[in-house]
Amino acid sequence: MDRSPTVSATPLSQDRDRPVKLLDQVRAAIRVRHYSIRTEQAYVDWIRRFILFHGKRHPAEMGVEHVTAFLSYLAVERGVSASTQNQAKAALLFLYKEVLQQNLPWLAEVVAARASRRLPVVLTQREVRDLLLQMNGTMWLVASLLYGTGMRLLECLRLRVKDIEFTRREIMVREGKGNKDRVTVLPENLLVPLQEQLQKARVLHHKDLGGGLGEVYLPDALAVKYPAAARAWGWQYVFPSPVLSDDPRTGKRRRHHIYEQSIQKAVAAAAKRAGIAKPCTPHVLRHSFATHMLQAGYDIRTVQELLGHSDVKTTMIYTHVLNKGGRGVLSPLDSL
Repeated sequence: MDRSPTVSATPLSQDRDRPVKLLDQVRAAIRVRHYSIRTEQAYVDWIRRFILFHGKRHPAEMGVEHVTAFLSYLAVERGVSASTQNQAKAALLFLYKEVLQQNLPWLAEVVAARASRRLPVVLTQREVRDLLLQMNGTMWLVASLLYGTGMRLLECLRLRVKDIEFTRREIMVREGKGNKDRVTVLPENLLVPLQEQLQKARVLHHKDLGGGLGEVYLPDALAVKYPAAARAWGWQYVFPSPVLSDDPRTGKRRRHHIYEQSIQKAVAAAAKRAGIAKPCTPHVLRHSFATHMLQAGYDIRTVQELLGHSDVKTTMIYTHVLNKGGRGVLSPLDSL
């Protein structure tokens, strides 16, 4: 249930009997632009917190000093990261520009926090092997795909049956970061495990169809354009959730993909059992994929395409491990 403050998007003197909640208008504006459900939830949450921070004042009554005060509070009092602070700023910019339709010159004066440039955590091939040996079943298969393909966690969990091409040994990643599609490699060692996973998913799908269910979420307006597609086998998730859930937007009863938290916990537990001291998350497997591909001699442009990076500079961060030791130099201590 939405317990957000009832703030009207129109002047308070208008429509007093049926005030339109501001956050509802935010949701509508986001959905018109086909933003993801996660972006919607994040933006709504930041706008709600901004309103509550200033005593439930209407955003139209506030200006640059109020936005700056809120962002400063996040950085100083809450100690959030630069990326989190910038996400909050993006939500407020969306509120003023797209919802309130205010062309305010002071928005450009709000300084964005500068994110720190950190080197990614990368596992050695031995550590990856030890990690995967501590996993089994679906968790092992997902982790193996992350390392074997370089996909992000949600890209892997959102895989549809139709997007796996066994003959060409490739996987089509749909609506990746930046809403872009790309093709990545399908590891030879995962052909049989993936086929077995699809058989399990098919059994579950037939069970749902027998119970009058079997629909899956379809992006954008595909559900309207192709009414039967939601129940078609090709559109089903490769990794369906063991339980049914209600769609947060439509309320329809559907079977979504498994939760990313399940994979995160499984990887963390496996790393602990394997004795890996490095911080280990599913995303570390993507970092390891990129690094090991470069170490194997693959062209950086090829790795860039497999990862889905818009700029090769993002991919170049993985070249730091290609130098042995500290930049490949010999320490004077080793010459004594």
